[in-house]
Amino acid sequence: MKLSNLYRIFLILSLLLGLSALASCSTLTELRSDLSDKVFGREPPNPPAALEEFKPSYTAKIDWSSNIGKTERYDYTPAMDSSAVYASNATGEIIKLDATNGHQIWRVNIGEPISGGIGIGAGILLVGSKKGNLYAYDTTGKPLWKSKVSSEILSVPRYFDGLAIVRTGDNHIFGIDATDGSRKWVYERATPALSLRSSVGIVVDGGAVYAGFAGGKMVAIRADNGKLLWEATVAQPKGVTEIERIADITSLPFVDGPLVYAVAYQGRIAAIDRTNGKVVWNRDISSYSGLSAEDAKIFVSHALGSVYSLDYETGKTFWRQAGLLNRRLTAPLPMGSVIAVGDLEGYVHFLTRDEGNFAARIKLDSNAVMSLIPGTTSTQLIAETRDGGLYAVSVK
Repeated sequence: MKLSNLYRIFLILSLLLGLSALASCSTLTELRSDLSDKVFGREPPNPPAALEEFKPSYTAKIDWSSNIGKTERYDYTPAMDSSAVYASNATGEIIKLDATNGHQIWRVNIGEPISGGIGIGAGILLVGSKKGNLYAYDTTGKPLWKSKVSSEILSVPRYFDGLAIVRTGDNHIFGIDATDGSRKWVYERATPALSLRSSVGIVVDGGAVYAGFAGGKMVAIRADNGKLLWEATVAQPKGVTEIERIADITSLPFVDGPLVYAVAYQGRIAAIDRTNGKVVWNRDISSYSGLSAEDAKIFVSHALGSVYSLDYETGKTFWRQAGLLNRRLTAPLPMGSVIAVGDLEGYVHFLTRDEGNFAARIKLDSNAVMSLIPGTTSTQLIAETRDGGLYAVSVK
């Protein structure tokens, strides 16, 4: 789509948003969502690069698989405890599977569409709905409570020290009592007229909640009361049109020791001091899906499909793998000597940690891989796809 056409869409949306006094909040949310899907939709503007042949140095295999159910337009991330995997779907079901073989243990329905991934902590499962309800269940499938928040929940709720902490689509973060669902605090932030629809959530570590927002801003707030600790600028919007100036943080921050890392779409990656919010270093890298870190290295999936390995102290590039252009990659998952990324055609690619060379590849199904999480061992991952498939994959 040409830039002039994109700009026309933006102008039309701006006019529609000017009628906000006559429209409901849910309608405005849907307008922003529709624009995001049209302009920055799930299909890349250019075809994905053809996959190169290589001699595998590792072997990847599917240990087990299961069909979870419809995902529709939502992004889901499963959760794990010591013996089970928990997943959700758009029809409102929470599913518990045996982590060793993928067999279903139980399946319950909350009674409305689930719009984000599952959070877990202290034996409590947390899921959010399209209607803005946060549900808590125990690990036997028993409902515990329901709490109403301000709008749809697109991200994974987090448990921390007796609180369920959840982010909503209108840029509010709530602290909910995990014993009864009562509201303890709320952090509010204005929602811009034009932003990318994403399932960006929060990270909780060391008593602080870290969250990225539109305009390249990241905040740290206290987990116990929701008070702002600091705000940092990861990226500055730049460009002529409003669409060109989008610099939203659409992925999770990553905490590693004294630093927290964040990356913005059409923006920069930055390392930020957790104590005071000062930017230690930054550099120009755009990412929609995000980053991870392990053993003094940062791994980030570029918006155009490259995978980078960076020095965590300086941001210097160790290597760049450019063989996955336009393949809409997931955030990288470090697995010891290899790094895993999923793509829009259902492949999981394994890259060598030190050089970034292709080490192994496996196709799960015909649709996009939404998320990767660690499995039961250091050589296993759990992948969820947009077709509703859940896979345990080992690489050795």
